[in-house]
Order: sequence, then C-alpha cells, then structure tokens
Amino acid sequence: MRAVVFTDYETFPSLHEVERPVPGPGEVLLKVAGAGACHSDVAIYKEFTATSPVSLAPGFVLGHENSGWIEELGAGVSGLRIGDAYLVYGPIGCGRCKPCSLGQDTYCENAASMPYMGLGLGRDGGMAEYVVVPARNLVPLGDADPVAAAPLSDAALTSYHAIKNSLPNLGGGGKFALVIGLGGLGQMAVQILTALTGATVIATDTKPDAMRRAEANGAVTVAGGEDQVAEIRALAGGRGVDAAFDFVGVTPTIKAAQASMAQGGRLTVVGIANGATEWSFFTAPYESTISNTYWGTIADLHDVVAMYRAGQIRPDVELFSMDDALEAYRRLESGELSGRAVVVPHQS
Repeated sequence: MRAVVFTDYETFPSLHEVERPVPGPGEVLLKVAGAGACHSDVAIYKEFTATSPVSLAPGFVLGHENSGWIEELGAGVSGLRIGDAYLVYGPIGCGRCKPCSLGQDTYCENAASMPYMGLGLGRDGGMAEYVVVPARNLVPLGDADPVAAAPLSDAALTSYHAIKNSLPNLGGGGKFALVIGLGGLGQMAVQILTALTGATVIATDTKPDAMRRAEANGAVTVAGGEDQVAEIRALAGGRGVDAAFDFVGVTPTIKAAQASMAQGGRLTVVGIANGATEWSFFTAPYESTISNTYWGTIADLHDVVAMYRAGQIRPDVELFSMDDALEAYRRLESGELSGRAVVVPHQS
C-alpha cells in the first residue's frame, strides 16, 4: 500500500510503498477514508531533531487525524462490524494510569516509557491506504460523512477540550470570547463557541480570507496589527474578554490575549509555538488565569462527533488524492491552504 512516511529529521516526507499492516489482539484494520494534514506533522519532520525537547524517531507513517471503515478485526475484538465508519482517537497512552483510565491518554503518567505518543506520532498513522488502530480508540460516525470528519479528531477535539474547560467563564449574558489564529483549530473554535455559548465571539488573524470564513460562522473579526488589542477591548465594552483562546502560541499572540482579558478572565494557550510571557500582580487582571491544554479526551471526541452529526460544526476541508499527498504538505507549509487538507487514499 502507499503511505506518506517520515524518513528522517529535517527532511520532507516521502511517498512509499509499504506492507499493509495486520491488526493484533484488540486492534482493527481501518480502510482510511480521510487523513488530515496538520502543522504538528510539519513540526515532526521540519523542526524536531534527535536532541529536541520533544522528538520522535523517524521511520513511521504520518497522520494523526484519521477516519475510515473497518476492514478487519483483530483477535478478541467483538461488538464492531466490518464496513462501519469510525473516527479515530489518535493519542495512545499506557492504558493503566489514572489519566488513561479516564480517556485522557494525552496526559499519560507513563508517557516517558511509551514507544510512541499516538497514531502518526511515533506509531504508524493514517496517511496511508490502511491503518491499524486499537479498537478502544474508535468513535462511531454512523451515517455521517467520514471523509470530512477526519479533522475532527484533532482540529475540533483540541478546540472543544479547551473551550469546555472555559465554559464557566462564558455562562450568562453579555459574555465575550476571543479566538486568536484562524487556521483549522481556530475556525473550529469559532463554530464550537457559537454552538455551545451565547457569547459574542471575536476572532483575529492577519489573513483576510480566514477572517471572512470566521465571520460566516458568526464571529466579529479584528485584523492583526498595532490597534488590535484596543479594537478587541472596545468590542468587549472596554472591560475585556471573559475567555481567550490562542491557537498560535507565539509570544506576541500570548501577550495580545493577556492584554485583552477582563477581570476573572481565562486565557488558554493552545498553539504549541513555545512563546513566553510575563506576569505581575499589578498588570494581570484580578483573578484571571492562564492555562494550556493539549488535545482532549476520548469522551470529548464522542461529544465532538455528536455535534458533527447534529450539523452544529463542520470542518472546511480541501481534498487531495494519495498521488497529491505531498503537495498537501507543501501547501500547508507555505500557508496556501484555505481549509484543512484531507488526503483521501481511495479516491482519485
């Protein structure tokens, strides 16, 4: 079968012929419907090295945003039917610690001893014609389109988890939420905030097309620039926003989010760009908090799929055949994509 493989550090991935995997006990083989291309993939092959704080040894298939149809059941798997469509929960923890027992594999207490972080993250992922997945990591899609669903497993799940933690800040009338960065995760965040809260959603980016798409989903937009924070605070009645979500994570965006916060507000940094900021008693709004999140739980993914099936959220996807999978990554790197790139291995 064909697959997009991370072959070496600081090296663009390659399209290879590899053996079709065989499911082991407790696993299933999925015929891949869609595999999302994510900036995390770019970080793996472009930014990571053997000495990086986070590093994954090369020699595996990329793709941690996956959906597909069950093709084969491994030993001991029951209650699942061949041909049914599923979304895949990508993180894989030890399965024994407390976070894993709660479906929070991203915070596995034994992560340091694990041979991989998840599908497409050290273990062969779904940027291929077939992928092997632990049966426990499957979330049923029913009759919903599995191709367009692929980005839900990261772009929507990560946004949903961050927003869910901030819902107490957005309850009641006259609330304001801020979304910084309108890529795949930011666009999903606008939709999720609109569906789950009555807050006014303020969204900001430097790309006019991204802001137009956010506006179409109910956001009020502010362009990045010198007056960005002043405009955000003005829209929020001068007092600032009740919850802010930074999907970029560089120092300037974190500082802009901080400066936009109201008293008692909550800032969640989601973008993994290693930005830094400062805090002082007299400059931080009273009783405000700064937090960070990473991905989400498998229970969260069930909620995300329910929202998708109800028509409350829908990823904006751009489809690529397996022949054009590397072009999807090239366009992702160059910032040319207007939606989430999804590779469909079994379609032309």
